[in-house]
Amino acid sequence: MAPVQRPGSSGSDSDPRYANIDERKRKRMLSNRESARRSRMRKQKQLEDLVSEVGTLQKDNSQLSENINVTTQRYIEMVSANNVLRAQAVELTDRLRSLNSVLHIVEEVSGLDVEIPEIPDSLLEPWRLPCPIQPIMASVDMFEC
Repeated sequence: MAPVQRPGSSGSDSDPRYANIDERKRKRMLSNRESARRSRMRKQKQLEDLVSEVGTLQKDNSQLSENINVTTQRYIEMVSANNVLRAQAVELTDRLRSLNSVLHIVEEVSGLDVEIPEIPDSLLEPWRLPCPIQPIMASVDMFEC
């Protein structure tokens, strides 16, 4: 009498050659599943790391942007203050010229020798102001409020 076969079975269950192949297939399947699980975990970790890095970079970018805005505002204030000082220098130079003209007239009319100050070249040509060459020193907290 022939052995009773289960439905869907080819009778290879008892053959050791096929049992060995089935065992290898099963082990390979388990190994593939574990490998896929590790791969998914790695990808999930990479995604979490990238999301964290995006948050850090956005925060850093925001801080840099704020520092740029503050520095730009300070620069605009300095330019404005320099413009005011230049206008005042021009006005004072004009006054000095007028006063010197009055002194020349007084000198001519009175015949007295009046000491008339020279107008310094730096006032007549402010773009030629002597500036000592000094290294620009930067510090870490230069841009902090």
